[in-house]
Amino acid sequence: MAAAPKNPRPCSIADALALVGEKYSLLVLREVCLGNGRFDQLVRNIGAPRDILATRLRRLVDAGILTRQPYSERPQRFEYRPTRAGLELEPVLMTLMEWGDRHLRADDDRPMVIEHACGSELVPQVTCRACGDAVRHEDLTAHPQAPGWTVTGPTAAR
Repeated sequence: MAAAPKNPRPCSIADALALVGEKYSLLVLREVCLGNGRFDQLVRNIGAPRDILATRLRRLVDAGILTRQPYSERPQRFEYRPTRAGLELEPVLMTLMEWGDRHLRADDDRPMVIEHACGSELVPQVTCRACGDAVRHEDLTAHPQAPGWTVTGPTAAR
């Protein structure tokens, strides 16, 4: 088995996953976006061990994805709310949910439906900001910006 490369491709996906890709992190964000930001609600709705959940919450607060607001002085208790950065992840959650509904569940087995403000069921779709067209794999061309990298990998031995 080959060893992992010392200098893998610079990648914003990898950077984002290092923060929100830990087990339970996106589920915390799901619950907080649904308005369930109290610790006991999070434990119940996610099923995460309390110590792991506390670690994930601390990390998401430190990263500026969640804020912690007091709701009780005695005993001192907090609830978590999404920041602007946290809310910007909500479309990612909606897209993951739609993918899971389409590929992992039967049509009549969806655990949740999200309604858009227009009154219709939300079916998220990624579109190009410039032209408004739906994003399709065959319409994409990657242009690596990291020095020393091409689409196929590093340009020289690293």
